[in-house]
Amino acid sequence: MTQRSLQHKKVTIIGTGMVGMSYAYALTIKGLVRELGLINRSRDRAEGEAMDLSHGLPFVEPVDIRAGGFEMCRHAQIVVLAAGESQKKNETRLHLTERNTEIIKDCIPRILKYNPDPILLVVSNPVDILTHVALKASGLPPGRVIGSGTVLDTMRFRYLLSQHYGVDSRNVHGYVIGEHGDSEVAVWSRVNIAGIPLEEYCEICGNYIEDKKKEIEADVRDAAYHVIQKKKATHYAIGLAMVRITQAILMNQHSVLTVSKLTQGAYGLEDVCLSLPCVVGSSGVDRTLTSPLDPGELNALKRSARILKETMESIEQ
Repeated sequence: MTQRSLQHKKVTIIGTGMVGMSYAYALTIKGLVRELGLINRSRDRAEGEAMDLSHGLPFVEPVDIRAGGFEMCRHAQIVVLAAGESQKKNETRLHLTERNTEIIKDCIPRILKYNPDPILLVVSNPVDILTHVALKASGLPPGRVIGSGTVLDTMRFRYLLSQHYGVDSRNVHGYVIGEHGDSEVAVWSRVNIAGIPLEEYCEICGNYIEDKKKEIEADVRDAAYHVIQKKKATHYAIGLAMVRITQAILMNQHSVLTVSKLTQGAYGLEDVCLSLPCVVGSSGVDRTLTSPLDPGELNALKRSARILKETMESIEQ
């Protein structure tokens, strides 16, 4: 990034639905950007959202919030793809594939017309497939096309563990990897609490978790379905997860986050976008971290990759 771009931080959001605007609202409160662009199929909707957010500016850090067409992508360090149809009741994320693939393919050349080298941050579902679609359509380096991946799933995992053990969730460390969806993998073998491996922590506190693992995995995996059933949409938590990724990029934090990106040999996986712990900074994903998985976790990760590959191949036919 140039010195100017580090000082003048701009994010453009394509799609001002509930996810896009939960992210925009959280981003505004956080004070991370100085310019926020909003693009939507309905120009009136984007303009109304920009007006509504702008009326709250006396309470937050200064930010210039504007609605417009794809020219709003000009000079943005990050362009967020939140456009597409949302997940419906009893529908998996993979059911969204065909509908949302065409939307992403339509957006990419219109973004690049005004901004040839952004970081593309994909949140539309199915996020792993659409990250791959955006990567292939854009021709950008793999590290600059990132999906929100399992960042939210990882935070749900840590939250549930924190509730079980009665500790601050910020002191629980563990990851969910693979697909953001039904084949995701909770990496129990690498969980630690305040640096203490999980099995050792259980011995210390006498609070064992073996019989709760399947329940916690199901609660993490099915959380979106439960929320959708009760309130028809999930948007607040993913908005906060996106802000966390944005913060890592704009502040060059080199944070370890389970974003979705193209695999290039990690765990023997090639040519599939899925989530692994990645170091995220101002250039996007700097590198992917790998640590030993137990055989069951490795097999589950490979199964998750196969499911995503098969889905990607089906839409390319």
